[in-house]
Amino acid sequence: MDTPAETLTDGIVSLRRWREAQRDELTEVVAGSIEHIGAWMIWATNGYTAETSAEFLARTTKQWADGETFDFAIYFSGELVGGCGIMQRAGGVEIGYWLALGATGRGLMTRAVTLLVAEAFARGAGYVEIKHDELNVRSGAVPARLGFTKVGQEPAEKPLAPACGGTNHVWRKDS
Repeated sequence: MDTPAETLTDGIVSLRRWREAQRDELTEVVAGSIEHIGAWMIWATNGYTAETSAEFLARTTKQWADGETFDFAIYFSGELVGGCGIMQRAGGVEIGYWLALGATGRGLMTRAVTLLVAEAFARGAGYVEIKHDELNVRSGAVPARLGFTKVGQEPAEKPLAPACGGTNHVWRKDS
């Protein structure tokens, strides 16, 4: 897949490439939903600090430049509400995502993933996959809503976040 646009929007949700200037905003949003996010994301299980944000932002800047991963901040009504990304895979891409607790249940992630899928296919991805823990029903609702096909399951990488069952469901959509 070729490098995506740095900003994507559907007029309601906007995805913006992460920048180092967003460190404090990112720290505040993740720390404010740490129990919710940390239940499913191992990177948020031991708290989340400005240093953690700075490390992530430096890593994502390098990975974008190297063409490995393209991470975005998700904005709704001008506020940061989550993050999502496109990770290069052989012949296609994988999409990952998270939302702050106060942003769930509004269809925002479905909108964000719709933008990512369209951009991935427009930039040459042969397929898009989404993986989520078997117990994370809300995360699994996104690919189901968007017409992905559940193609299997696989053991999750360890260590696991506290709410995870250890098996990932794998969803796929071909271009």
